[in-house]
Amino acid sequence: MTAIIIPKGFKITPKQFDELTENNTDVRMELTAQGELIVMPPTGGTAGWKNASISAQLYNWVMKSKTGKSFDSSTQFILPNGARRSPDAAWVSSEKWNTLTPKEQDSFPPLSPEFVVELVSPSDLKNQRYKNLQEKMQEYLDNGVKLGWLIEPKARKVEVYRQGQTVEIIQTPKSLSGEDILQGFVLDLEVIWS
Repeated sequence: MTAIIIPKGFKITPKQFDELTENNTDVRMELTAQGELIVMPPTGGTAGWKNASISAQLYNWVMKSKTGKSFDSSTQFILPNGARRSPDAAWVSSEKWNTLTPKEQDSFPPLSPEFVVELVSPSDLKNQRYKNLQEKMQEYLDNGVKLGWLIEPKARKVEVYRQGQTVEIIQTPKSLSGEDILQGFVLDLEVIWS
């Protein structure tokens, strides 16, 4: 795979981004509201396994609760501010999902999920992207996400983001509750800490 070198301050339009993603389907990219292109590095085995565990737990709850749709990190959402973001896991209520046309559902859904999870990978820590992830979590809230979890496995720490509240930091929780947003959902974190 050839490295993509992006000059600092390089910006593209949403249309150019859509063309770029269509022609480079094997590359994970995001677009900020300011038009900055972010090329996402692939995850390593441990981060990939932990991401899969989170997505599987969310999916299993969705299949039982029938409350909406769950999404993994390959899904990109067009947020109201124009950013194109791919959380590691996300949930959208049936009510919200059903407002989209079939075409919108098949493309990058133009909406904010109600719930998102971002998992901090070792490359995020090495490249000091942790601050960027915290800013991304705030961007989610600013665009309508009601509940978000930023999970940092190495420090066994979770930052909980809620609409209209300060960020809560929880050290080494065994599980997390979906609260009133995902009623009945409990994420087992023992597998993430191991």
